[in-house]
Amino acid sequence: MTYTPFYVHGADRPSRWLITCDHATNTVPPQINGGDLGLPREDMERHIAYDVGAYEVSKHLGEILNAPVIAANFSRLVIDPNRGEDDPTLLMKLYDGSIIPANRHADAAERERRLNLCYRPYHEALAKMAALPHAVIVSMHSFTRQLRGRPPRPWHVGILHTADERFSAPLIDRLRAEGDLCVGVNEPYTGVLPGDAIDRHATAFGRPNALIELRNDLIADHTGQRAWAERLAPILQDALAASGL
Repeated sequence: MTYTPFYVHGADRPSRWLITCDHATNTVPPQINGGDLGLPREDMERHIAYDVGAYEVSKHLGEILNAPVIAANFSRLVIDPNRGEDDPTLLMKLYDGSIIPANRHADAAERERRLNLCYRPYHEALAKMAALPHAVIVSMHSFTRQLRGRPPRPWHVGILHTADERFSAPLIDRLRAEGDLCVGVNEPYTGVLPGDAIDRHATAFGRPNALIELRNDLIADHTGQRAWAERLAPILQDALAASGL
């Protein structure tokens, strides 16, 4: 079976929206240590390996918005597509208390091999899709409710953004208007990460964008994934209308 480093759904959908999912799967390509990073199954099913639930939300959201979706098909532990090539966290050797055995001795040559196998093909495809006229890029992610040894995180959803708040600001306002959501702004992570996927494909070209982080226990099953996609779709449409973009 031929390995593919990314999936595209609805490539011909005519919407202005482009839905991306950088950490869609926990796949380890067979070319990487025989398809096994040496971690137990329970670690490969945790947030350290991929963004739990985000891929299904992305696909549902793309269907509702009639928008194309692109998703990376490799674990963030293989190489992280949401990091710049010069980022020291591009190839993690320790993450949230777990040592990644197949990464412990990964050198510059192994890093380059993984870039060519997985990372660069994904970004080349994403660059072509992001070049749509008047594209609005929504990057879907999820976060764990609690890191080991840390307090629980209170947010249901977080919006990450840079200095360009043309779309993110009305989106934050619209989410807060829901009344029942704890909304993080550049929480639980900062939206300013030079060389990340949004910086590379949106900010660098002045394309409106937002990175949405959903708490992964809320989208751990099909019901939650569909419910959040159905909830987010009109919110995104309202925010875009309010932005005047």
